[in-house]
Amino acid sequence: MSRLVRCALALLIVGALTLGCADTGADAPASLPADPSVVKTTAGLVQGVATLDKRNFAGIPYAAPPVGPLRWQPPQPVAPWAGVRDATKVGPRCLQDEGSDLEMGRQTDEDCLTLNVWTPPPAEELRPVMVWIHGGAFINGNGGMYDSRWLVDRGDIVVVTLNYRLGALGFLAHPALGPQGAVGNYGLQDQQAALRWVHDNIEAFGGDPDKVTIAGESAGGMSVCDHMVAPESKGLFRAAIIQSGPCQAQLALPAAERISADYARDVGCGDPAAAAACLRALPDHKLRKPVWYDRIGEDTLSGPVYGTTVLPEDPMVAFREGRAADVPVLIGSNRDEFTLFVALQYLRGTTQYAPGEYPGLLADTFGSDAAAVGARYPLDRYGGSAALAYSAAVTDGVFACIADEMADQLATANDVYAYEFNDPNPPAPEPMRTLPFPVGASHSLELRYLFDVGGAPPLNPAQQQLSDQMIDFWAQFVRTGVPSADGAPEWPAVSGDGPWMSLQPDGSRVAEDFGRQHQCDFWAGLQR
Repeated sequence: MSRLVRCALALLIVGALTLGCADTGADAPASLPADPSVVKTTAGLVQGVATLDKRNFAGIPYAAPPVGPLRWQPPQPVAPWAGVRDATKVGPRCLQDEGSDLEMGRQTDEDCLTLNVWTPPPAEELRPVMVWIHGGAFINGNGGMYDSRWLVDRGDIVVVTLNYRLGALGFLAHPALGPQGAVGNYGLQDQQAALRWVHDNIEAFGGDPDKVTIAGESAGGMSVCDHMVAPESKGLFRAAIIQSGPCQAQLALPAAERISADYARDVGCGDPAAAAACLRALPDHKLRKPVWYDRIGEDTLSGPVYGTTVLPEDPMVAFREGRAADVPVLIGSNRDEFTLFVALQYLRGTTQYAPGEYPGLLADTFGSDAAAVGARYPLDRYGGSAALAYSAAVTDGVFACIADEMADQLATANDVYAYEFNDPNPPAPEPMRTLPFPVGASHSLELRYLFDVGGAPPLNPAQQQLSDQMIDFWAQFVRTGVPSADGAPEWPAVSGDGPWMSLQPDGSRVAEDFGRQHQCDFWAGLQR
């Protein structure tokens, strides 16, 4: 796979009330709190913002700051606090590379292990909970950007968003950092710590700890795949949502250790005997650069590593062999996933996608299969546009058909519901609207139908109707394990090759030809 595709996969996008003297919180919904903005957690009282229709608690620490001797250690319990902690502002984002971060590294810190809770007003009955894991290639992004008010208002569920360690601080797998097989995956362990926090605390916020769904997009979707096979994640959730998660992009521990040793050498910690102490003594700005940046070969490290105590096996192998968690799964992809990454490369001037570049792009990406791919995705089928032809090929081979394969494998033991987001003209950031080719239903653009993430024009009436329908589908899945929405077609479970729900602003519909549309038989033949 080419550096372009690897770097693109590594850029899976993203990313007040005055405190009073209240001394009681919401111990349980059965006794509704006098002040709904104050909640008692296991570590102390927090005060967020409460309105008539919702509550938001932001920046709640779920683990101790992973700094100093706790750098590259599993997350530790948060220290209790006295009094009432302000929970009206999101915490800093985890340390990120300035070149890949939309705010050029500002508002980031190593002390970043916080989460945010969105809830409807207090009620006697506990609500189901969705824990959202953000995307960003495990090198950028944050939980605070996912304003969850629509899921709370319309879906009547509790939503938790979270930060987790990213880049080198989250996933460096240098063998000196811990016992054999127990290095790397610190960011994944952060997510597990947040899930344990939810189990211990969410009832005080009106959420049901026995009805937790884990969900994520892109790197967040990959994380969900990992939790479905990670031993320490067992029992922490009862359903899973995987959005645009290319879960095949995982790295084995031996390669990760080698790459991590090279990284340590490059930052001045090349002596294996002293590497751990050297790395932990470095100022944090020297660790912003992700591990994968200078890795041009076949092995790159960005995210969780399998073959470790935290993630013993490749989730794709576990899915294929029936060893995933036995929970309902909602899984899907977007119709034009890869156009986003082609657009980013075009806007940066890295590649202009002239027709003459097409054979080289295919050769760089697909190697000896380039000619076969080119025959399947000829330029004339895409109006002579190398950008669209190349996007279609990588969308099908890296995203759509992998999702199709995962859905079929999981469906042998799980109830699986598959979707394709298929709005050909969704709201997109302004630069994406000035390209010489359409981005279509590209990677991450479905998020604007579930969360108020901003940065693009508002939905038109038909898109707003689709947004309402998607929120209903997602919320009902969180509630019952089966997606449904009033006025929408019945969403059947995957059985054999399909069916998939095509989510469209002109009316969603059940599609039986997802695999044919994305030429999945062709891609399966290349993998044999």
